[in-house]
Amino acid sequence: MSRRPFVLTAIAVIVALLPLSASIARAQDGPYKVIQTVKVGGDGGFDYVTADSANRNLYVARSGAAGHIGVFNLDTFAQVGDIPNTSAHGAIVDDATGHGFATSKAITMFDAKSFAILKTVPVQGNPDGYLIDNHRFYDLSHSAPNVTVIDTKDGAILGTIDLGGAPEQAAADGKGTIYIDLEDKDAIAVVDAKTMKMTGKYDLSSKSGGCAGLALDAKNNILFAACRDKNDMVVLSATDGKILADLPTGQGCDGVVFNPETMEAFSSQGDGTITVVKESSPTSFAVEQTIKTPVRAKTITLDSKTGHLLLITAEYGPAPAAPTPEPGASAPPTGGRPGGFRGPRAPMVPGSFEIVVVGK
Repeated sequence: MSRRPFVLTAIAVIVALLPLSASIARAQDGPYKVIQTVKVGGDGGFDYVTADSANRNLYVARSGAAGHIGVFNLDTFAQVGDIPNTSAHGAIVDDATGHGFATSKAITMFDAKSFAILKTVPVQGNPDGYLIDNHRFYDLSHSAPNVTVIDTKDGAILGTIDLGGAPEQAAADGKGTIYIDLEDKDAIAVVDAKTMKMTGKYDLSSKSGGCAGLALDAKNNILFAACRDKNDMVVLSATDGKILADLPTGQGCDGVVFNPETMEAFSSQGDGTITVVKESSPTSFAVEQTIKTPVRAKTITLDSKTGHLLLITAEYGPAPAAPTPEPGASAPPTGGRPGGFRGPRAPMVPGSFEIVVVGK
């Protein structure tokens, strides 16, 4: 081949990549940044973090033998309470009843002012994610029953819902419909809150799968589903499931929030990024910014008063070596979905657990 065609081809490739490079550069620039990190330390694993904007509290659940729920002031981040002996994935409060619930097993019901435990509610399955809507607490479990519905006034179990899949995050429209992403089914379940039954399912498999984050623009009936299989956010109509957009995100999403004041959806990823998706209209969506955060800060909550995003993370040392299989033994399974073997966990660096605040 002569040198001239090679040079022309190289120039063509560079010219073709220029718009993409410019787009990436614009995505990195933007108004959001980490504005504060607060070292709070403490032992135990961690999953969800939840802001109670009305009462100015942040709930940070720690799991394991040292499990407890730390409560921090949303303005100063001083610790204002603690719910001991509670190993949970997360906690949330119904401001109307003044009762909070943590996804421990059994479910822990507590007073949102004194943080005293009021009762425990035995449930089946393995409590994980959660939602409060219309004075009902929804306990989400990867194993059946997938949803247990609890009255936030007295802690009574109202019923269970079979979704036929592993729920990760839920969103409610405030009008009687709840949407729940099913991580292992590449779908969004549609649930009638009154009858406590799944009435439909939106298939996302044509675009992506392994959805682990879900948020809702209730005004325009738009769902934002962040998925792990292709590291993308599928935007779809909550009315009929029609897919409206498919946008790239970082790797390892585990939560999405939507801010109706700014018309932005925020997907947090374990790779140390938050992807900001702007809704310019009910049919126009674009990645507005990629925010750099500490790695492993993969769950997210929104303080609706300040517009700040809150995440939690920690530093980890090197992972111990995986055990050597016995001669002739099968290798352990691998995979990122529920039930997959991930190998020995790296130890958390003592005192490194922190709250991360993102804002403008």
